Amino acid sequence: MGAGRLYAAVAAGGFRRYATYRVATAAGVFTNTVFGVILVYTYLALWDERPHLGGYDQAQAVTYVWLGQALYVTLALQGGGVEQDLMERIRSGEIAVDLYRPADLQLWWLATDLGRSLFQLLGRGMIPFAFGALVFPMALPSGVVSWAALLVALVLAMLVSFGIRYLAALSVFWLLDGAGVSQAVMIAGVFFSGIVLPLNVFPGTFGEVVRMLPWAAQLQIPADVLMGEVDPLEAFAFQAMWAVVLLAAGRLLQSAATRRVVVQGG
Repeated sequence: MGAGRLYAAVAAGGFRRYATYRVATAAGVFTNTVFGVILVYTYLALWDERPHLGGYDQAQAVTYVWLGQALYVTLALQGGGVEQDLMERIRSGEIAVDLYRPADLQLWWLATDLGRSLFQLLGRGMIPFAFGALVFPMALPSGVVSWAALLVALVLAMLVSFGIRYLAALSVFWLLDGAGVSQAVMIAGVFFSGIVLPLNVFPGTFGEVVRMLPWAAQLQIPADVLMGEVDPLEAFAFQAMWAVVLLAAGRLLQSAATRRVVVQGG
């Protein structure tokens, strides 16, 4: 089996694995929809007081909410993706088995996470987004090009998301426990992804800083691409830059961790 077919099969396996959790998926759809409604009315009240807050009108703010609900689990904005399995395998020592596979460790877990992300987008994210579009006024594009640009932005967002979480998971080689790292990923996701408020709402230097961090590539950038608030090529360049940086950093940390396993294992 060629390398491409191998990782495609791994991604398909990740998709099938999460597709078996039908009750959990249905519960997640319900939760995201209800939370989306609550957040929409909160945003509407806020935008009534501050029209065009962050450069958005109300329809754009509503669109941002429902895209966030569609991507919340898709991108594991607060953790909870395949990095949890990887952390446990590192902690238990089962990672040694993974290192003996005739496959690259990073690409194996990336393929698995892409399969997970695709299922979560289709199985859990699309229904709340469609509900929002049917019930609330949203700023959705009519052209195919804008939707195609969103798909590209989502793929790049998936790579950035994995890059962040893969680095967090590899830290367990040294920390020996993933609980603290998982909490750090969750807190960073809440503050920097824009899942609570769009990052363009934050003023001054703080706003400029958070919009340059990799978490901005996961929700804020796809939302702006969808609503035509940013040049798609500039958005893709920003996302691709962070994807390359994070995946390269993961490669370096993986090499250091592999040497550590070999040394400890004799």
